[in-house]
Amino acid sequence: QVQLVESGGGSVQAGGSLRLSCAASGRTFSSYAMGWFRQVHGNEREYVAGITWSGGNKYYVDSVKGRFTISRDNAKNTVYLQMNSLKPEDTAVYYCAASVVALPPRNMVDYNYWGQGTQVTVSS
Repeated sequence: QVQLVESGGGSVQAGGSLRLSCAASGRTFSSYAMGWFRQVHGNEREYVAGITWSGGNKYYVDSVKGRFTISRDNAKNTVYLQMNSLKPEDTAVYYCAASVVALPPRNMVDYNYWGQGTQVTVSS
């Protein structure tokens, strides 16, 4: 069982930065691939980034490549999403999720555990 708690969301102007954190409980955090998703009210949850259990491989949706960086610290049971050059279209609720699949999947149904989400609002 893994419990995930996101933090770090907030309001920022376009071009600004935020760093999201996702703290996990449980001793098996390092065995999970982790992903970040986002959801705008009324839309489907969208894959944003994923990272393997070791942190050696990272994946991004095209719209955030070069702006967002996913990382993890297994000693702290935490995964991060550094978001730079934010745009109004990045506004969403951001969720972290844990998957037993080795390579972090892009499909939300392949994730086993989810956090409660944190709101990110980017104004123009």
